[in-house]
Amino acid sequence: MDPQEQKYLAMTQPPVRGLILRLAIPCIISMLVTAFYNMADTFFVGMLKSNAATAAVGVVFSMMAVIQAIGFFFGHGSGNYISRQLGQKNYEEASTMAATGFYGALLTGVVIAVLGNIFLDPLSLLLGATETILPDTRAYLRPILLGAPWMTASLVLNNQLRYQGSAAYAMVGIVTGAILNIALDPILILYFKMGVAGAGWATIISQFVSFCLLYIGCARGDNLKIQLSKVRFRLFYLIQILRGGLPSLARQSLASLATICLNHAAGGYSDAAIAAMGVVQRIMMFGASTMIGFGQGFQPVCGFNYGAGLYHRVKEGFWFCVKTSVVFLTGAGALMFAFAPQLIALFRDDPEVIACGAAALRFQCLTFPAQSWVVMSNMMEQSVDRTVPATFLSAARQGIFFIPALWILSSLLGLTGIQMAQSTADLCTLLCAIPIHLHVMRTIKK
Repeated sequence: MDPQEQKYLAMTQPPVRGLILRLAIPCIISMLVTAFYNMADTFFVGMLKSNAATAAVGVVFSMMAVIQAIGFFFGHGSGNYISRQLGQKNYEEASTMAATGFYGALLTGVVIAVLGNIFLDPLSLLLGATETILPDTRAYLRPILLGAPWMTASLVLNNQLRYQGSAAYAMVGIVTGAILNIALDPILILYFKMGVAGAGWATIISQFVSFCLLYIGCARGDNLKIQLSKVRFRLFYLIQILRGGLPSLARQSLASLATICLNHAAGGYSDAAIAAMGVVQRIMMFGASTMIGFGQGFQPVCGFNYGAGLYHRVKEGFWFCVKTSVVFLTGAGALMFAFAPQLIALFRDDPEVIACGAAALRFQCLTFPAQSWVVMSNMMEQSVDRTVPATFLSAARQGIFFIPALWILSSLLGLTGIQMAQSTADLCTLLCAIPIHLHVMRTIKK
């Protein structure tokens, strides 16, 4: 039997719950390890005993979110189309999109690297660096920008493999790079005394290794091969990437903008406040990683079966993922709420940072379970080509609701308002997400 036909049967015939769990396990491992090594920079930089260095990592995080936004835009945009085409057995179309998405991201990453280093200082200030944080921000940001081409391309390869149902190949590339980053951080930051710049170089070196392994993974087994000859920068393919990738671009770009706004708002109080909010972001990202990885196991099942017209399997998978993630997020939120000061202290043992960060973390834990419906709805809508509702939900949590909440609450309540802004935005997003996705479910049924 043809390898692609075997994959089609493997994605459309087995029981949905078991299939999602099988695909979700490597995704969860990848997400947890990725979140862990995202926190590793903050952890080892925190050993420098400098609020400015810790704050610089939080400031540059918003630029990393922009780079990730580009990677997710091309990766999800091409990956969603690929999974639906594989579900319809249009293998040549899927192969063309794989090459187009990959090289589109690679070229965009080159543009970011060049322009970012030309305008390094203005960019650092735009991201929220203060005069005291600027030297550390510049040192950390420069290598991150240089690694933009393979950071964006890695995300494309990772998502394309995942959308083909080859999550294990994606996991190997991501996990290997993450482990390398964790090993390089103390060596470069502490042993070679490179300081915060060492964290940046550790990140891009590990990202390059991850890129190489993911590229090799695409050349193995029944995965679609990345071939330059199949690149087609035509309007049709660009529109398909836009339709599938716009929700991810909106989510990641607004997450970056939200971080910039947060840094500027917290910077009005102290460098410790910026450092605290940066630490909270990393912790919440780690807490949500299992749920996101679980949802990523659902996405290829959703895309394949939607393309094959098996809509009952799509809806069954959605409800299974929502129920499971609600239980998990409730438990995780309770634990983080109880141990909030201790978690903040792991990254920066400073009384002001701990007090500010613990309060913000506890506010976010109160609405943590709300992310289950929001994220799973968003993933399903993106996978079944419902661009408008998917883009709105992607933009809502850290853009449409968060930025106004940050501005209004900080004006009314000061630092407490800043700490409450994300949980307020989470609640507003949930209230919108429930009726929006129920409408999408009804249209699929029809």
